[in-house]
Amino acid sequence: MASELKVGDVAPDFALPASDGRTYTLSAFRRQQAVVLAWFPRAFTHGCTIECRSLAQHGGEIRRFQVTYFMISVDPLDKNTGFAAQEHADFPILSDPTRQVARAYGVLMPIIAIPKRWTFYIGIDGRIQAIDKRVRFATSAEDMVATLQQLRVPRR
Repeated sequence: MASELKVGDVAPDFALPASDGRTYTLSAFRRQQAVVLAWFPRAFTHGCTIECRSLAQHGGEIRRFQVTYFMISVDPLDKNTGFAAQEHADFPILSDPTRQVARAYGVLMPIIAIPKRWTFYIGIDGRIQAIDKRVRFATSAEDMVATLQQLRVPRR
């Protein structure tokens, strides 16, 4: 198990498939724009559904910033693709079924090996600027906007 990441650490790179059919790497955004990774336990569960709906319904507010944001879980790609379609997610949901990236980020819960609901804010330099370990799924989008403002992420 990887040690827990902290603010100021370089965020681990990854190459993960997404619900939109693309594969994303964190390194592709370096020196371009900030990235938000919203880890969630399982697709189609109560809290995760509410979180996804919040991000989908308020995505326009998030996209006012120079940021790319993702939800991310260890669910298989087909499950996340179905989840994204059902919830009308207008952002990619990343799949990490091998759990390698989840281990690198230190988000796996012991025994059940699913991610904690933690959100990582990564600056254009690739370093972690903030980690929200108390995500409120009903207001996740509004809270994300508030954090982006606090971090002074530039607007588009």
